[in-house]
Amino acid sequence: MESGYVGTKEQPTSFEIGPIRPPSEAYSLLIRTTRNCSWNRCQFCNLYKGTKFALRSVEEIRKDIEAARAISDSIKATAWKTGYGGRTREVAGTLLNQAQLGQCVCSVALWLWAGGEHAFLQDSNSLIMRTSDVIQVITFLKESFPSINRITTYSRSHTSARKSSEELKELKDVGLSRIHTGLESGSDLVLDYMQKGITAEQHIRGGRKVVESGISLSEYVMPGLGGRKMSSQHVKETARVLNEINPGFIRLRSLVVRSDMPLWSRVESGDFELQEEDEVVEEIASLIGELQVTSELTSDHIVNLLPEVEGKMPEDKEECLNAISKYLSLPSDERLNFRLGRRTGYYEKLIDLNNSYKHGKIEEAIMRITSDGRNVDEVITTLKDNFI
Repeated sequence: MESGYVGTKEQPTSFEIGPIRPPSEAYSLLIRTTRNCSWNRCQFCNLYKGTKFALRSVEEIRKDIEAARAISDSIKATAWKTGYGGRTREVAGTLLNQAQLGQCVCSVALWLWAGGEHAFLQDSNSLIMRTSDVIQVITFLKESFPSINRITTYSRSHTSARKSSEELKELKDVGLSRIHTGLESGSDLVLDYMQKGITAEQHIRGGRKVVESGISLSEYVMPGLGGRKMSSQHVKETARVLNEINPGFIRLRSLVVRSDMPLWSRVESGDFELQEEDEVVEEIASLIGELQVTSELTSDHIVNLLPEVEGKMPEDKEECLNAISKYLSLPSDERLNFRLGRRTGYYEKLIDLNNSYKHGKIEEAIMRITSDGRNVDEVITTLKDNFI
């Protein structure tokens, strides 16, 4: 079939798309409500450095929604014009990798291909907008796309804490389904060192408000963020804060430090000592052991070494700890094999070590690296840097 995208000169074919979204929103319609980060001082983040934060007007956002709708309508029209009737998903699938059509067309095509049910409001702290403006945006978005049944966004704990309970409930009632928040750590020592701009108690206050409003809350935790010096405080206090909040989701995002991050200078000076991957895995085990929540623990990012460490708490706690124990009990050469295999994409989970073909390929890679005089762990670190 012909896979060409049908558009017209009268229809807008582009709208603003921000740089990130959570992995769980990979197939969501992306609507940019703010630009960049309203805080932008965290030591472990490089994403928005050198940019300025800006609010977008409701009118700007409405125009972007209209542009996304026009693209969606054109893709649907293409389905009919090419004889595929209402089988929009199949037509959308043919457009996914046609870069010449532009990012916006491909993004909407991906959303349609996935079912066209979810939307994510970008960038890093959309709830900093006036609540009345967010309500207008969500209302117009749902009117424009009746198929959408889940709308999510990022918000800083500080911002959520400043919203009244009534405002959060209004957002819930109008259709805001989930808020993603970067907890990172529950330790005031770590939060201050990383210039997160928030305290543990503010995390708790903001998180509890969201939970009490009925909006689903995803809290992101960063194993390794305390380094070697602050690891025990990081684990203990992060567990305490999570236990106080009891969010719907706890999402693991292990620390990766690149040379373009502010934290890098502290690593180079020796002030911050990075943990090895096995130490981070041990830290995750300690954190899980301290949890007293009914949250869904997820490990849905490639920076995490063990994606199988996830499940509903407390029912799946033992299974998660068993997976970690299984990895740590492996001989050191097998752990190295898995780490390299995981970072090169050969392995997804520990069970893949049983694949003799893949295992052999990774052993060959290790021999090549060492014969060239390179350090395997340094190669793994370089591979991890490319994931963020």
